[in-house]
Amino acid sequence: MIVGERKPLPEILKLLDGFKKVLILGCGTCVAVCMSGGEKEAKELAALLRLKGFEAWSATVERQCEVEFNRLVGEEVEKAEAVLSLACGVGVQALAELYFRKPVYPALNTTFMGLPVEQGLWEERCAGCGDCLLHLFGGICPVTRCAKSLLNGPCGGSKGGKCEVRPERDCAWQLIFEKFKSLGRVEELLRIELPKDWSYSRYGGHRKMVREDVRL
Repeated sequence: MIVGERKPLPEILKLLDGFKKVLILGCGTCVAVCMSGGEKEAKELAALLRLKGFEAWSATVERQCEVEFNRLVGEEVEKAEAVLSLACGVGVQALAELYFRKPVYPALNTTFMGLPVEQGLWEERCAGCGDCLLHLFGGICPVTRCAKSLLNGPCGGSKGGKCEVRPERDCAWQLIFEKFKSLGRVEELLRIELPKDWSYSRYGGHRKMVREDVRL
C-alpha cells in the first residue's frame, strides 16, 4: 500500500491562501488504511478548516488514482474555489488532470510503499525499482530494507541483528540469512549477484507500462 501522512496544518493553510470555498477530497483506499486520507480524516480536516474561517466540506471517492471515480464528484469540485486532496501524489495528479481549470493541492506527503506492521506502524517494503529481485532473496528486499541496498551479502556492520545505519531496524541481510536457513538453502547465498540493472528504475524519467492484451 502507498503510505502518506498529512501535511502540518500551517502548511495547508498557506496552500489555501486566497481561497474561501474549499472541497477536501479523501481517498478510500491506501491512505484510508494508514489513517491519513480517508473519509474520517477528510471530515476532520474540513471541520478544522471551518474553525479557521473557511467554507469547507468533504467528500471521499473510492480511489482517487482512477479517473472514473473522480468523475463522480464533479459537482462538488465545481462548487469549490480550490480542492484539497487527501490522496497520494498519484491521486492528486489524477484529479488535477481531470479538473484542469481547478486548483488542486496536496494535503498529504506521500512517503513510501509499505506494510502495516502493527497498529500505527508502517514500514517501507518496496522502492518500485522496476526490476524485482525478491525471488533471489527469500522475499526480503535488500534494495529497500538494507540501508546500503547491498545485493551481495551484509556490510559487516550490523550488531545483534540490527542495522548499523538505523540501529532500531533489523538488518535486512540477517533476515535474508535466517530465511534461507529456515529453508535449508543457505548455500544459495554464496552466489554472486551481478550489478543491478537500474535502467528499469525512474532515473530515465517517469515510467509507463503497456499491456496490449487488455487495451481497448
